[in-house]
Amino acid sequence: MSLDLLREGTVIPAHPLALTADRRLDERRQRALTRYYLAAGAGGLAVGVHTTQFTIREAGLLRPVLALAAETVDAEAGRPVVKVAGACGDTAQAVAEAELAAELGYHAVLLSPVVPGADEAYLLRRARAVGEVLPVIGFYLQPAIGGPRLSTAFWRAFADLPSVVAVKLAPFDRYRTLEAVRGVATADRGRDVALYTGNDDHIVGDLLGEFAGRRFVGGLLGQWAVWTRAAVALFAQARAARGGDGAALAELTGRSAAVTDANAAVFDAANGFHGCIAGVHEVLRRQGLLGGVWCLDPAEGLSPGQAEELTRVITAYPWLTDDDFVAEHRDDWLR
Repeated sequence: MSLDLLREGTVIPAHPLALTADRRLDERRQRALTRYYLAAGAGGLAVGVHTTQFTIREAGLLRPVLALAAETVDAEAGRPVVKVAGACGDTAQAVAEAELAAELGYHAVLLSPVVPGADEAYLLRRARAVGEVLPVIGFYLQPAIGGPRLSTAFWRAFADLPSVVAVKLAPFDRYRTLEAVRGVATADRGRDVALYTGNDDHIVGDLLGEFAGRRFVGGLLGQWAVWTRAAVALFAQARAARGGDGAALAELTGRSAAVTDANAAVFDAANGFHGCIAGVHEVLRRQGLLGGVWCLDPAEGLSPGQAEELTRVITAYPWLTDDDFVAEHRDDWLR
């Protein structure tokens, strides 16, 4: 049932990591974040991905972080929720992480494409091996944070792997996005593979547009880790617009640039995305869900001027936020 929801399309936030000031896992706030996403109406969660910080593996936090999210969803969701676990590294590591995710009850693996020295043939073999453990979601990661260039032929072959259920496209590049969609669309299994936008810089355009005869059915986004209640409303509006609601289409089209402007502040686009994780944390800190913006790497934090940019976009686009919703329920989520 959860994979059916994935195929139909939904809102999937990329789950952040809640830390204490001494950079240890803050279990109470980690659970609170999961409860927030569930209450906001998200249809899935992606855990152990870039927004969760890839270095949770070296810190020994992959299992506890995956387990906390899965346990909270299973105990409290009361409805189908797609549980997606991130998997990284070479074939052996990615398979082991998929096995851990399967053990903990996850439904699919979001497979990072970053393997130093790997070519496309290797990435396809690796995806096939991981797919023997759990269904696979492909991931086109932007070059600014280490993503490789992947060809149309790669995405065609990737979509034809029998275990592939979806692809998250996040190259932050219109040309590469179109190349990848064209690859999926021309695969024999293309219609069986759901397209998810990961282009946080072009969310509305991806959700409204048609690309090579295909549409993005949902989003798996770091941007949706904040103001999630408003993101769920935006996604519903996009669906209405695609269904012929002219008023919804006009309003969303008018707001597209504002969503990108807000993402630029959250992800710190002005500084090469240095503060992208800290920006997510800062929004959640201001709402009282996190205690600080701490990352596992002490060198990661807000860039100069980023906090002011966040204040600017929050003031300019109040419809993009969900501060009142969080304030009403925060104490219960933090129980």
